[in-house]
Amino acid sequence: MSKTSPVQFFREVRQEASKVTWPSRKETGISTAMVFVFVILSAIFFLIIDQVLQFGVKLIFGLGG
Repeated sequence: MSKTSPVQFFREVRQEASKVTWPSRKETGISTAMVFVFVILSAIFFLIIDQVLQFGVKLIFGLGG
Protein backbone atom coordinates (compact mmCIF):
# COMPACT_ATOMS: atom_id res chain seq x y z
CA MET A 1 0.00 0.00 0.00
CA SER A 2 1.48 3.31 -1.00
CA LYS A 3 1.64 6.18 1.44
CA THR A 4 -0.34 9.30 0.66
CA SER A 5 0.49 12.75 1.88
CA PRO A 6 -1.69 14.27 4.61
CA VAL A 7 -2.86 16.92 2.14
CA GLN A 8 -3.96 14.25 -0.34
CA PHE A 9 -5.65 12.29 2.44
CA PHE A 10 -7.72 15.26 3.59
CA ARG A 11 -8.58 16.13 0.00
CA GLU A 12 -9.94 12.61 -0.49
CA VAL A 13 -11.82 12.75 2.82
CA ARG A 14 -13.49 16.01 1.75
CA GLN A 15 -14.37 14.49 -1.61
CA GLU A 16 -15.97 11.45 0.01
CA ALA A 17 -17.76 13.56 2.65
CA SER A 18 -19.36 15.63 -0.11
CA LYS A 19 -21.05 12.43 -1.38
CA VAL A 20 -22.90 11.89 1.92
CA THR A 21 -26.64 12.50 1.77
CA TRP A 22 -28.54 13.34 4.93
CA PRO A 23 -32.12 12.20 5.52
CA SER A 24 -34.85 14.77 5.21
CA ARG A 25 -36.75 16.03 8.24
CA LYS A 26 -39.71 13.84 7.27
CA GLU A 27 -37.55 10.70 6.95
CA THR A 28 -35.95 11.40 10.33
CA GLY A 29 -39.37 11.83 11.96
CA ILE A 30 -40.69 8.60 10.45
CA SER A 31 -37.59 6.66 11.51
CA THR A 32 -37.83 8.04 15.04
CA ALA A 33 -41.50 7.10 15.28
CA MET A 34 -40.74 3.58 14.05
CA VAL A 35 -38.03 3.18 16.69
CA PHE A 36 -40.44 4.23 19.45
CA VAL A 37 -43.15 1.86 18.16
CA PHE A 38 -40.77 -1.10 18.03
CA VAL A 39 -39.37 -0.32 21.49
CA ILE A 40 -42.90 -0.28 22.93
CA LEU A 41 -43.83 -3.50 21.10
CA SER A 42 -40.64 -5.19 22.33
CA ALA A 43 -41.30 -4.07 25.91
CA ILE A 44 -44.85 -5.46 25.77
CA PHE A 45 -43.61 -8.73 24.25
CA PHE A 46 -40.98 -9.22 26.97
CA LEU A 47 -43.47 -8.27 29.69
CA ILE A 48 -45.84 -10.99 28.48
CA ILE A 49 -43.04 -13.57 28.22
CA ASP A 50 -41.83 -12.64 31.71
CA GLN A 51 -45.33 -13.03 33.16
CA VAL A 52 -45.78 -16.43 31.48
CA LEU A 53 -42.43 -17.68 32.78
CA GLN A 54 -43.16 -16.31 36.25
CA PHE A 55 -46.50 -18.11 36.28
CA GLY A 56 -44.80 -21.34 35.16
CA VAL A 57 -42.16 -21.15 37.88
CA LYS A 58 -44.79 -20.46 40.54
CA LEU A 59 -46.90 -23.34 39.26
CA ILE A 60 -44.03 -25.83 39.21
CA PHE A 61 -42.09 -24.81 42.31
CA GLY A 62 -44.63 -22.91 44.34
CA LEU A 63 -42.14 -20.07 44.81
CA GLY A 64 -42.70 -16.35 44.93
CA GLY A 65 -45.97 -16.00 46.65
